[in-house]
Amino acid sequence: MHKRHDADSAAPRAPRPEQPVPSLLLRQCESIIDGELDHLRRVFRALELIETQELYREKYEDFTAYCLARWPRVVEWGFHPTRSYHKGSIMNYPNFPETCQSLLCKYLTPEVFEALKEKTTPNGFTLEQAIRSGVENPDSSIGVYAGDKESYEVFDRLFDPIIREYHGFDKSDRHQSNLNPEDLDAPNPDPEGAYILSTRIRVGRNMDGMPLGPAISKEERDEVEARVVSGLETLDGALRGRYYPLLGMSEAVQAQLIEDHFLFKEGDRFLESAGLNRDWPAGRGIYHNDDKTFLVWVNEEDQLRIISMQKGGDIKEVFTRLVEAINQIETKVPFSYSEHLGYITSCPTNLGTAMRASVHIALPKLSQDMERFREITDRHHLQIRGIHGEHSESEGGVYDVSNRRRLGITEVEAVQDMYNGVVELIEAEKALNA
Repeated sequence: MHKRHDADSAAPRAPRPEQPVPSLLLRQCESIIDGELDHLRRVFRALELIETQELYREKYEDFTAYCLARWPRVVEWGFHPTRSYHKGSIMNYPNFPETCQSLLCKYLTPEVFEALKEKTTPNGFTLEQAIRSGVENPDSSIGVYAGDKESYEVFDRLFDPIIREYHGFDKSDRHQSNLNPEDLDAPNPDPEGAYILSTRIRVGRNMDGMPLGPAISKEERDEVEARVVSGLETLDGALRGRYYPLLGMSEAVQAQLIEDHFLFKEGDRFLESAGLNRDWPAGRGIYHNDDKTFLVWVNEEDQLRIISMQKGGDIKEVFTRLVEAINQIETKVPFSYSEHLGYITSCPTNLGTAMRASVHIALPKLSQDMERFREITDRHHLQIRGIHGEHSESEGGVYDVSNRRRLGITEVEAVQDMYNGVVELIEAEKALNA
């Protein structure tokens, strides 16, 4: 071999100055790796299932021989099937701080942990994944997420007591659904528009047969998006509109969606830890109708957030539009549903109706007596928030008031709770103004 004797080879090269890695490129690389790890995890779980249940014995006596015959490239990769896949959980019992008040901290005892730590769902979802958000964020109120419908059965010793405490709903109970607007008694409580600024009712839905957000792969999420968008494109009448994917969204479209308060952002640290921000913003998007009274978020926390809204207090009109949209979408996209838990969601607090029915309502006088305000809302099973969502403050005496109950009651009952409470709140504000 000839050696070079030019100037380049004669003198050592100067060290290359370090270049900062562009954050966008770094995140893209991390996203690719995350996606591939999801695939690898599912490969490992499938191999484990084949071995532990001896599914290979129809044709082979030996599991390793089966793998080498079925996938010969494993030798080329240096992959040993009996050693390479991850069995059970590698984590130890979490060391929660004394200040932790989450339901995860309360119900994940060492005994429950030992009983569940090596279990996996058919999608390969583990206890470690289910509790990661609550372990990494001990200030969570709940702290646990489901990766698929089966999570609620496989990890029932953890989910059941959490559901019982949050919803007052036992393992033997059965959820009932009623989406008939004719059963809702809700004439407009504020026809003059003196108190209610706007009304908004939304439901969460996930596609039947698909993993939920914490366990879904990028390819599966993309498939959900494609199937949902295909279904949305068939909507007609007042629901007709357009889909806007977040990936590659123009600045003009983004500015308009922000102005309309339609654009959703990457999830907070709790959702990040749960795995719900992976591959952001790919596979996500927003659909809205031409009148901007109907909206669908695709692959946010749940695979669909179906939203009906409008100015003023005609609650029944908003509910009727929502039901029409749900019925049309479900003909194209089957929803995940359980006779026990109702509509399946990744967060156990949203199970059942998966509904949040709310109004923005101005109560400047009543809000000066928060004890009385809460007395009324508690009586009707409502919760109070600021107008910018959970943990936000009120502005100008305007509050977001919504139903608290979701599981064990029907959709009509959830909206009726909200309506009845709003009627009493308006009467109390009127009395203070007299």
